[in-house]
Amino acid sequence: MALQVVVGSGPVGSATARLLVERGEHVRVITRSGSGPDGVERVAADASAPGTLERYVEGAAAIYSCAGPPYDRWSTEWPPLGAALIRAAETSGAVLVTTGNLYGYGAVDGPMTEDAPLRPNSVKGQVRAKLWTDALEAHRAGRIRTAEVRGSDYLGAGAVTSFSLMVLPKVVAGKRGSMPADLDAPHSWTYVGDVARTLIAVANDESAWGRAWHVPTSEPVSVRALAARAAELAGAPPARVASMPLIALRLAGLFNPLARELIETQYQWRRPFVLDSSAATVAFGIKPAPVEDALRESVGGLRR
Repeated sequence: MALQVVVGSGPVGSATARLLVERGEHVRVITRSGSGPDGVERVAADASAPGTLERYVEGAAAIYSCAGPPYDRWSTEWPPLGAALIRAAETSGAVLVTTGNLYGYGAVDGPMTEDAPLRPNSVKGQVRAKLWTDALEAHRAGRIRTAEVRGSDYLGAGAVTSFSLMVLPKVVAGKRGSMPADLDAPHSWTYVGDVARTLIAVANDESAWGRAWHVPTSEPVSVRALAARAAELAGAPPARVASMPLIALRLAGLFNPLARELIETQYQWRRPFVLDSSAATVAFGIKPAPVEDALRESVGGLRR
């Protein structure tokens, strides 16, 4: 039974920890609150504090980075956490597998592949790109072993996105939802369970290290179509969704930190935002969950 360390217990961290427990692994989950799913060893600690994480990863086979600072504190809280994760991987010899996203690519034309250059056009994109390039440099220098697993906006129980915050609760309640987006643009949605499966597959395949992988993800679905299906699954009236003008988001940002942070990522919602995950599907044999199944879990999680 190998020690597996999961940093963070959000939707992805919890899903990863549960899968590892099912495999019979000794799973240690590190969060500031000491939370974590059943069957794991829970540790309350600030993983970004110098010297803290190293104490809890000795003898670990893998470190899964599934944490995420609050959206409006990425610039200040991600750098020390990223540095701590690299130090922990270096001192322990554990492979570091990080949960990433697509921000680092910036605005692109056409589906995104892992070969696309990192050209961030947002502060959050710059943060994500720097985290990966720092880890990759340490890998190439022989200091650590690492890989990054990137997904699009999440679906599944507990997933937090603009859709899950601004549209899904309204639609399920039979009310009108709205979000700043082209409601008919194709958009990729990644199931949190597939993120967890990919993280574990990458951690256990030495040939997968030293690069980024896209989580196997189903065909893109527009916000309008997703809302319509959510209403059907919830037994609610037909979905009513409106496109929020950008000026409304800017006004909301004057008072709401989350709304303010959404402004710089509007390019993801105003045009097609499509993830090509064929490489990981072939390499690991992971078939992505159908969007409908992931959406059903989102609806069920919201009701619970």
